[in-house]
Amino acid sequence: MEGEKEMSKYVFGVDVGGTTVKMGLFTVEGEVLDKWEIKTRTEDGGKNVLPDIADSIKSKLADKNLADEDIEGVGIGVPGPVKEDGTVLKCVNLGWGILNVQDELRALTGFEVKAGNDANVAALGEMWQGGGKGYSNVVMVTLGTGVGGGIILNGKMLFGVNGAGGEIGHICVDENETEICGCGNTGCLEQYTSATGVVRLATRAMASSDKKSALRDLETVTAKDVFDLAKIGDELAKTVVDEQAHILGRTLAQIACVVDPEIFVIGGGVSKAGSILTDAVKEYFVKYAFHACRGTKFALAELGNDAGIYGAARSILK
Repeated sequence: MEGEKEMSKYVFGVDVGGTTVKMGLFTVEGEVLDKWEIKTRTEDGGKNVLPDIADSIKSKLADKNLADEDIEGVGIGVPGPVKEDGTVLKCVNLGWGILNVQDELRALTGFEVKAGNDANVAALGEMWQGGGKGYSNVVMVTLGTGVGGGIILNGKMLFGVNGAGGEIGHICVDENETEICGCGNTGCLEQYTSATGVVRLATRAMASSDKKSALRDLETVTAKDVFDLAKIGDELAKTVVDEQAHILGRTLAQIACVVDPEIFVIGGGVSKAGSILTDAVKEYFVKYAFHACRGTKFALAELGNDAGIYGAARSILK
């Protein structure tokens, strides 16, 4: 047993959110041994976030009777642009300005640290042990309240010069849009294909069409309502789903022209709609894609809220 323990190596994966920090202890092969959460203390400019993470790691080492030499390092995903050297260029939700997360957490823990944007890190997690397993060139699209993206090329996260690689939610898909996106621009992909975007499309469809629809009977319409009703044949809901799929499929075809991935992994709350979403998106993707890219695969994300800790853990491994 002692010999086995000496050969074993572990990594920590950390996913920092505005409310909680998700943490996991993994074997280097990708097995999660333990996962837990701590509160994200964002007061005072978020000065306690990294020390709290370091304390939690030290506590877990003691609980598991692990020595420092058993640990390969710590990977961390944060909600903001991250440069390849670990410098965060402002995390509004955490109160951080410009901060080198890798250097700070390395100093606090004594371990090697690798930092990345949370969406890119989640994409890496899906590549390692989720919907993109078996592939090394992956684009992950997260359809939630907004639209996030992560790009993995040859098994590595695409950071970009300013840490904005993979911000696909802010590709302009309609230059005639007048409503402003949360980013300050107009016509962003996020405004049409996120959960709130689907509701926005539904609201517009109800206003511009006389079609009967159960959507009109709902006090509050959600994206889930739209997809559920489309599945049972509600014509107006089907029109909305088709419009969302058209916009997303066409945009992914453009992305494929640039990065040519093996697979698109679709995650986030909207992805729970399942095949009615992915089938329609793929149909439009094939219609607009460059011929060499038409065989790109599509899959649903599998790791859910754990994608971030998996990807963070994977990021520290060479």
